[in-house]
Amino acid sequence: MHLDFNTLSMMKLRSSPGEALDKVSKEGKAFIIERNGHQEACLVPVWYFLPDIPKDRISNELEILHQKGEKPSLRFSDNHELEILFKECLMNYEITIRIVLPHGYPNNVPKIYASPIRKDAPHLWHDGALCIFGIMATWNPGKHNIGTVLDLSRKWLSKYSEWEKNEIWPVEG
Repeated sequence: MHLDFNTLSMMKLRSSPGEALDKVSKEGKAFIIERNGHQEACLVPVWYFLPDIPKDRISNELEILHQKGEKPSLRFSDNHELEILFKECLMNYEITIRIVLPHGYPNNVPKIYASPIRKDAPHLWHDGALCIFGIMATWNPGKHNIGTVLDLSRKWLSKYSEWEKNEIWPVEG
Protein backbone atom coordinates (compact mmCIF):
# COMPACT_ATOMS: atom_id res chain seq x y z
CA MET A 1 0.00 0.00 0.00
CA HIS A 2 1.29 3.43 -0.93
CA LEU A 3 1.50 6.31 1.55
CA ASP A 4 1.79 9.98 0.66
CA PHE A 5 3.92 11.72 3.27
CA ASN A 6 3.25 15.28 4.36
CA THR A 7 5.73 17.39 6.29
CA LEU A 8 4.95 18.19 9.92
CA SER A 9 7.15 20.48 11.96
CA MET A 10 8.20 19.40 15.42
CA MET A 11 6.67 22.63 16.78
CA LYS A 12 3.28 21.78 15.24
CA LEU A 13 3.52 18.25 16.61
CA ARG A 14 4.31 19.59 20.09
CA SER A 15 1.44 22.07 19.99
CA SER A 16 -1.22 19.56 18.93
CA PRO A 17 -0.05 15.94 19.25
CA GLY A 18 -3.60 14.61 19.55
CA GLU A 19 -4.63 16.23 16.28
CA ALA A 20 -1.63 14.72 14.47
CA LEU A 21 -2.24 11.30 15.97
CA ASP A 22 -5.91 11.38 14.98
CA LYS A 23 -4.96 12.21 11.40
CA VAL A 24 -2.57 9.24 11.37
CA SER A 25 -4.74 6.67 13.15
CA LYS A 26 -8.19 7.65 11.90
CA GLU A 27 -7.53 9.22 8.52
CA GLY A 28 -4.51 7.16 7.46
CA LYS A 29 -2.28 10.21 6.96
CA ALA A 30 1.52 9.91 7.15
CA PHE A 31 3.97 12.59 8.21
CA ILE A 32 7.69 13.27 8.04
CA ILE A 33 8.62 15.13 11.23
CA GLU A 34 11.07 17.98 10.67
CA ARG A 35 13.09 19.74 13.32
CA ASN A 36 15.25 22.73 12.42
CA GLY A 37 14.79 21.95 8.73
CA HIS A 38 16.00 18.34 9.08
CA GLN A 39 13.88 15.24 8.60
CA GLU A 40 14.03 13.40 11.92
CA ALA A 41 11.26 10.80 12.08
CA CYS A 42 7.94 9.75 10.63
CA LEU A 43 4.43 9.02 11.84
CA VAL A 44 2.59 6.30 9.97
CA PRO A 45 -0.52 4.26 10.75
CA VAL A 46 0.08 0.87 12.36
CA TRP A 47 -1.81 -0.82 9.54
CA TYR A 48 0.92 0.26 7.11
CA PHE A 49 3.25 -2.31 8.67
CA LEU A 50 0.55 -4.92 9.00
CA PRO A 51 -1.56 -4.60 5.85
CA ASP A 52 -3.32 -7.91 6.41
CA ILE A 53 -4.65 -6.91 9.86
CA PRO A 54 -7.76 -4.74 9.68
CA LYS A 55 -6.70 -1.27 10.87
CA ASP A 56 -10.02 -0.60 12.58
CA ARG A 57 -9.78 -3.84 14.55
CA ILE A 58 -6.45 -2.91 16.18
CA SER A 59 -7.52 0.69 16.83
CA ASN A 60 -10.80 -0.40 18.42
CA GLU A 61 -9.21 -3.08 20.58
CA LEU A 62 -6.50 -0.72 21.82
CA GLU A 63 -9.09 1.98 22.54
CA ILE A 64 -11.12 -0.47 24.66
CA LEU A 65 -7.98 -1.43 26.58
CA HIS A 66 -7.17 2.24 27.22
CA GLN A 67 -10.73 2.87 28.44
CA LYS A 68 -10.23 0.04 30.95
CA GLY A 69 -7.10 1.77 32.25
CA GLU A 70 -4.60 -0.51 30.51
CA LYS A 71 -1.38 1.08 29.33
CA PRO A 72 0.20 -1.31 26.85
CA SER A 73 3.28 -0.52 24.86
CA LEU A 74 3.57 -1.53 21.23
CA ARG A 75 6.48 -2.67 19.11
CA PHE A 76 7.14 -4.67 16.00
CA SER A 77 8.96 -8.00 16.07
CA ASP A 78 11.73 -8.95 13.68
CA ASN A 79 9.01 -10.80 11.73
CA HIS A 80 7.00 -7.56 11.42
CA GLU A 81 4.33 -8.80 13.79
CA LEU A 82 2.71 -6.41 16.23
CA GLU A 83 3.68 -7.08 19.84
CA ILE A 84 1.57 -5.64 22.64
CA LEU A 85 3.28 -5.55 26.03
CA PHE A 86 1.76 -5.29 29.50
CA LYS A 87 3.64 -5.00 32.80
CA GLU A 88 2.35 -7.09 35.70
CA CYS A 89 3.50 -7.40 39.30
CA LEU A 90 3.63 -11.01 40.47
CA MET A 91 5.11 -12.14 43.79
CA ASN A 92 7.10 -8.92 44.20
CA TYR A 93 8.69 -8.94 40.76
CA GLU A 94 7.71 -7.55 37.40
CA ILE A 95 6.50 -9.81 34.61
CA THR A 96 5.93 -8.71 31.05
CA ILE A 97 3.04 -10.22 29.12
CA ARG A 98 3.80 -10.08 25.41
CA ILE A 99 0.89 -10.69 23.04
CA VAL A 100 2.09 -11.27 19.48
CA LEU A 101 -0.46 -10.58 16.77
CA PRO A 102 0.50 -12.57 13.69
CA HIS A 103 -0.13 -11.54 10.12
CA GLY A 104 -3.78 -12.26 9.39
CA TYR A 105 -4.98 -11.47 12.93
CA PRO A 106 -7.79 -11.90 14.03
CA ASN A 107 -8.24 -14.94 11.82
CA ASN A 108 -4.83 -16.18 12.95
CA VAL A 109 -4.39 -16.86 16.64
CA PRO A 110 -2.16 -14.60 18.75
CA LYS A 111 0.70 -16.07 20.77
CA ILE A 112 1.26 -15.05 24.35
CA TYR A 113 4.53 -15.02 26.24
CA ALA A 114 5.44 -13.98 29.78
CA SER A 115 8.87 -13.24 31.12
CA PRO A 116 10.61 -13.90 33.26
CA ILE A 117 9.07 -17.25 34.10
CA ARG A 118 10.66 -20.63 34.70
CA LYS A 119 11.26 -22.66 31.54
CA ASP A 120 10.06 -25.83 33.30
CA ALA A 121 6.65 -24.38 34.14
CA PRO A 122 3.69 -26.50 33.04
CA HIS A 123 1.23 -25.36 30.39
CA LEU A 124 3.81 -23.86 28.02
CA TRP A 125 4.14 -24.60 24.33
CA HIS A 126 7.52 -25.71 22.99
CA ASP A 127 8.38 -22.17 21.92
CA GLY A 128 7.65 -20.84 25.43
CA ALA A 129 4.21 -19.43 24.60
CA LEU A 130 1.58 -19.76 27.32
CA CYS A 131 -1.00 -22.46 26.86
CA ILE A 132 -3.88 -20.32 28.08
CA PHE A 133 -6.68 -22.44 26.71
CA GLY A 134 -7.20 -24.70 23.74
CA ILE A 135 -6.57 -21.59 21.69
CA MET A 136 -6.03 -23.39 18.43
CA ALA A 137 -9.34 -25.19 18.71
CA THR A 138 -11.50 -22.54 20.39
CA TRP A 139 -10.22 -19.19 19.10
CA ASN A 140 -13.13 -17.26 17.59
CA PRO A 141 -12.14 -14.04 15.79
CA GLY A 142 -15.66 -12.67 16.12
CA LYS A 143 -15.73 -13.25 19.87
CA HIS A 144 -12.15 -13.09 21.16
CA ASN A 145 -9.77 -10.13 21.17
CA ILE A 146 -6.67 -8.75 22.86
CA GLY A 147 -8.62 -8.13 26.07
CA THR A 148 -9.75 -11.77 26.17
CA VAL A 149 -6.17 -12.92 25.71
CA LEU A 150 -4.91 -10.53 28.40
CA ASP A 151 -7.52 -11.77 30.91
CA LEU A 152 -6.61 -15.41 30.22
CA SER A 153 -2.91 -14.58 30.50
CA ARG A 154 -3.48 -13.05 33.93
CA LYS A 155 -5.37 -16.17 35.04
CA TRP A 156 -2.45 -18.26 33.79
CA LEU A 157 -0.01 -16.09 35.79
CA SER A 158 -2.14 -16.48 38.90
CA LYS A 159 -1.94 -20.26 38.55
CA TYR A 160 1.77 -20.01 37.78
CA SER A 161 2.25 -18.08 41.02
CA GLU A 162 0.59 -20.90 42.97
CA TRP A 163 2.61 -23.50 41.07
CA GLU A 164 5.87 -21.72 41.93
CA LYS A 165 5.05 -22.01 45.64
CA ASN A 166 4.26 -25.74 45.76
CA GLU A 167 4.92 -27.12 42.24
CA ILE A 168 1.27 -28.21 41.88
CA TRP A 169 -0.72 -26.56 39.09
CA PRO A 170 -4.13 -25.50 40.48
CA VAL A 171 -7.14 -27.12 38.85
CA GLU A 172 -10.47 -25.33 38.75
CA GLY A 173 -13.70 -27.08 39.72
